[in-house]
Amino acid sequence: MKLGLSIGYSGAKMELPIDHVMLAERLGYDSLWTAEAYGSDAITPLAYLAAKTTHIRLGTGIMQLAGRTAAMCAMQVQTVDALAGGNRVIAGLGVSGPQIVEGWYGEPWGKPYYRLRDYMQIMQKIFAREAPVTHDGREIKLPYPKDAPGSSGLGKPLMSILHPNPYLPIWLGAGGEATIRLSAEVGQGVLPLRFAPGSLDQIGPWIEEGFARAGNGKGWDNFEIQASVGVTITNDVESALAARKPRIALYVGGMGARSQNYHNDSMVKAGFPEAAKKIQDLFLAGRKDEAAAAVPDAYVERSVLIGTPERIRERYKAWAESGVTGITINTSQAEALELMADIAAETPAIGPAAARARAASAAAV
Repeated sequence: MKLGLSIGYSGAKMELPIDHVMLAERLGYDSLWTAEAYGSDAITPLAYLAAKTTHIRLGTGIMQLAGRTAAMCAMQVQTVDALAGGNRVIAGLGVSGPQIVEGWYGEPWGKPYYRLRDYMQIMQKIFAREAPVTHDGREIKLPYPKDAPGSSGLGKPLMSILHPNPYLPIWLGAGGEATIRLSAEVGQGVLPLRFAPGSLDQIGPWIEEGFARAGNGKGWDNFEIQASVGVTITNDVESALAARKPRIALYVGGMGARSQNYHNDSMVKAGFPEAAKKIQDLFLAGRKDEAAAAVPDAYVERSVLIGTPERIRERYKAWAESGVTGITINTSQAEALELMADIAAETPAIGPAAARARAASAAAV
């Protein structure tokens, strides 16, 4: 099992956990992940950390589409990849939500699925450097059309001056059927929202449909699934679960509008519709402590490994058999990074193809 380390986005101050990052690389972690919301951006910290590390992969989980054009996104990731020595950057993309897209970036929400498709395809054309880039997409066109509002009529196709890695991977942060399918059709990996052991039964067919649409023999052998797992070593499981509830309440209750909140939808799909509604009602009413208290322990436990080393080791087995190719660890404990490195090294894991075959065999019986 490949392990990643999440360092997220900043709080009020920009502080990078350098010691954690260096420890993760020494322990053999495969990847390091940044994020962005409406504070620190995702790509700048990776440029800094590229100079502090030697081989760990550098991923964005995720860069928001509205924050930069497809061409600028390609420029940023190919620049960091070149500075890092090549073959190290993973361009993790996502659409964010309408409140951030329109409220923070001042961009229209539009048709995010088609914009995402155009965005990925433009980036791949830039990486490939096969010709000056043109794209006649449903949401994005390059060059800007001569007859479009405000056009000078002087735009022309251009090719990247920098010679990037032509196969620089693009992954999607995705939770719904359409975007997960798109990640498999056009991209090279997925960061599935709120993945838990058993989730591959739902998203696996969507990924396989994406492979079929891509053609060219694309399949599980060249596709990655990276789930996020919170890890806390403690003798007090109840308190550790409670400590994670305010952040879940923030996302389920307030990270999006009442009518459109992917995190709330994810909780509903996971089998907690009543809790999802209650948390959102309380959070939007300003009763944030009550919203956090309404998060069920069972929902928190789906995507965390909490407890003594023995409890974590036992519960990790479900993740090893879940079909993911990697898990990104979210923890403030150095000892948790060390424990997870030991557990992953000693516990055999199965990939998505084997997990899908096992599920099909069980269903046949």
